[in-house]
Amino acid sequence: QVQLVESGGGLVQPGGSLRLSCAFSGSTFGIYVMFWFRQAPGKQRELVATITYRHRTNYADSVKGRFTISRDNDKNSVYLQMNSLNPEDTAVYYCNADFRGDAHWGQGTQVIVSS
Repeated sequence: QVQLVESGGGLVQPGGSLRLSCAFSGSTFGIYVMFWFRQAPGKQRELVATITYRHRTNYADSVKGRFTISRDNDKNSVYLQMNSLNPEDTAVYYCNADFRGDAHWGQGTQVIVSS
């Protein structure tokens, strides 16, 4: 049973940085494509960043140049480095793992960008 546990969220001032982590367990991490999604209050969940098992990455236009997704296959973890945060980045951030349609979600971690 795949389990995903996010951490690293919190309150940060505009312009600040946070690093989210997602710990994966229960299967072979290296075969999964990993995603970060986010959901702001009153909005639909949106895809933020993707990283394949070969470390190919893709980003939403709204975070390009500010966020960096990475993974450590030895530590079974995926990360999201978020820089130059602004209030529009306030959301619950979710980690997702997918292998050929077998998808799993974490419980989410709250990020609040506010002065």
